[in-house]
Amino acid sequence: MDDMPRPPRRKRYSGKNPRRFEDKYKEHEPERYASTVGKVLESGRTPAGMHVPIMMEECLDALGLAPGRTGIDCTLGYGGHAREILARISPGGRLIGLDVDPIEQPKTTARLQAAGYGADAFTAVRSNYAGIRKVLDGLGLEAVDFIFADLGCSSMQFDNPARGFTFKSDGPLDMRMNPERGIPATDWLAKVHEEKLAAVLSENADEPLAGEIAVVLAGRKVPTTKALVSAIRSVPAVAKLDAERSELAVRRVFQAIRIAVNEEFTSLDAFLRQLPLCVKPGGRVAILTFHSGEDRRVKKAFQTGERDGTYAEVSGEVILAGPDERRNNPRSIPAKLRWAVLPGKA
Repeated sequence: MDDMPRPPRRKRYSGKNPRRFEDKYKEHEPERYASTVGKVLESGRTPAGMHVPIMMEECLDALGLAPGRTGIDCTLGYGGHAREILARISPGGRLIGLDVDPIEQPKTTARLQAAGYGADAFTAVRSNYAGIRKVLDGLGLEAVDFIFADLGCSSMQFDNPARGFTFKSDGPLDMRMNPERGIPATDWLAKVHEEKLAAVLSENADEPLAGEIAVVLAGRKVPTTKALVSAIRSVPAVAKLDAERSELAVRRVFQAIRIAVNEEFTSLDAFLRQLPLCVKPGGRVAILTFHSGEDRRVKKAFQTGERDGTYAEVSGEVILAGPDERRNNPRSIPAKLRWAVLPGKA
C-alpha cells in the first residue's frame, strides 16, 4: 500500500468558473494554463493575479529606448512594461526596478529572471519612487538615461480581497501598498477628523459629497471593505443617488482613502522634485497617471520645468489609450501619459 501523502484536494466552488480570487487557480498559474488566461484576456478582463500593461507602445516610444541604455522603472508591479523595456535596451542595457510591495516584488523579480534577465541586466530595489535619489546613490549611479513611472495600484493589488483595495469583494480594510509599514485604512479612518476627511475626499477624488460623507465616516471604526461600502451608502445624500452615481461615490471614497493611507501625493511631489537631478542630459521621463490629482501634479511640474529650462521639451497634449485598448482593457480608460526630455544630447 502506498503511504505517500496525497496532495490536498482543490476547494470546490459553485458554478462553471470560480468567482473568488483565491479559487481561480488557473489564472494564478498563467504558464500552465495559457489557454484559460487567453480567454479571460479576450473577454476584456484582467486575469487574477496579473496586470495588463497599459499603453505599452506609447510608453516605450516616449522613453526613446536603445540598446546599452540604463534606466529606472519606478513602479515595477507585475513587470509588463519592465520586460519590454529590457528587450529594447538589450544587449548591454540595465534596468533598475523599484517597488514597495513585499508581496508582489519577489514574484516579478522571479519572472524577469526566468525570462533570462540576470543581475547584470536587472536590479530590483525595495523602495518608493520618492526615494529615487537615495536608490541611485546606493547603486553608485549619478544619473540614468530614462525614468518610467506607472502610478497608482496594480491589478494584483486591486483584485486580491486580502489587500483591502477593492469594494467588490469583502476583505480587511487595509489598502497599504506595503503592508509592513504605516497603518491600515481601518485605523486611519478611526483616527481622522471630519474636516481632514472632507478635505481628503475632495482633493484626492473630487468627491462632490465630501462634507456629507465625512460626517458619517470620520472617527468610525470600519473593519472590512464591505462594511465601508455599507457605511458610504448609508450617508443620506448618497442614499438618494441612483445606482450608477452611488457606485461612483463608493469608488471615489475608496480611492481617496487609499491615496491618503499610502501618502501617494506626498511621494509624487517628492519624486517630481528629484526627477531632473536623476536623468542624464538628453534623457527622457515618462509618467502614466490614473486620476486628475496625479495628472495635475505631473502636468504642472513638466510645464514649469519647460519654462525655467529644466526640461528642453514636454508632451504638448496628454496621450490617451486608443479605442481598441480602451475596449479590450477597460482599466486603460482613465490612463494619461505625459513625457519630458532633459536639455542636452543623449
